[in-house]
Amino acid sequence: MMVWVKRISLLILTLAVFIVGVTYLFWMPSPQEAPYQLVKTWGGKGEKPGQFNEPTGIALAGNEIFVSDSRNTRIQVFDLDGNFKRMFGEQGDAPGQLNRPMNLTIAGDELYVAEFFNDRIQVYGLDGKFRRSIGKAGSAGGEMSAPGGVAVNADGELFVADFFNQRVQQLAADGRFIRQWGTTKKTGVLDGRLNYPTDVAINSEGVLYIADGYNDRILAFGPDGELLHRWGGPFAMNIFGPFNSWFATVTGISIGPRGDVFVADFYNDRVQKFSAEGEFINAFGIESTAPTHTAIAVVEADDGSVFVADYANHQVQKWQPGE
Repeated sequence: MMVWVKRISLLILTLAVFIVGVTYLFWMPSPQEAPYQLVKTWGGKGEKPGQFNEPTGIALAGNEIFVSDSRNTRIQVFDLDGNFKRMFGEQGDAPGQLNRPMNLTIAGDELYVAEFFNDRIQVYGLDGKFRRSIGKAGSAGGEMSAPGGVAVNADGELFVADFFNQRVQQLAADGRFIRQWGTTKKTGVLDGRLNYPTDVAINSEGVLYIADGYNDRILAFGPDGELLHRWGGPFAMNIFGPFNSWFATVTGISIGPRGDVFVADFYNDRVQKFSAEGEFINAFGIESTAPTHTAIAVVEADDGSVFVADYANHQVQKWQPGE
């Protein structure tokens, strides 16, 4: 009897080791490049120029960095070394005023700002002058409920992460509704549904990447609207975790100059880097003994430097690739 017990125990142990090995192989890939190095931070909590109160978005135009200083209801602009240059915006809901600016996108000579509390996208010149507003509160086509991010394609069409409406909308440049991904006001993992989408990005091939925030995954759709790739927890389901290629709430996504996909993995305090097809490349962030929400938005510069909006520490991080 004892012999059979030992054999069964050994079989169970062997199966457990096999399952762990397969899990590690397929769901916990290793980095494909040297670690990134943190080279600089700037900011600190406050209202003065150069200080932040919960930064939530970041974008690059040439040698300038634009940061959503959300609780201070303004956009701040810096050079690549963190030197303050200018700022614009003030509290309110009139044209040009802001209320909880979130993820940012730059297209041509224009800055697009997703406004969480004003339920709209505002467009500014890079000099900070207001140009136009797109959308209004609601759940009909072209209306929004707390947009978290926006992307713009080569034709000037907008893609909006419509947070509380549980969808991503594609809009014409003038705001006319074209189509959407997700079911309005319905959350889910299957059947094309989303779960509080937080941001979007679009690459030079017209592939749309959706940060499906509370589903802890990334979805990639071709120009025809069909699903190409998805990645996240096991089977790309909403199972969060600290492993490579897994997420604990995706809050920001951007496409680098070489086509790589950078993802802000909020509750894991890190940025993850992927190929355009979702192959894991690298991960980096400020080490912490407990979640502190240190990566909410991310963007890569032409020289490979990566800038991260650090929500918890009210600062911007600058990282550079390792050798």
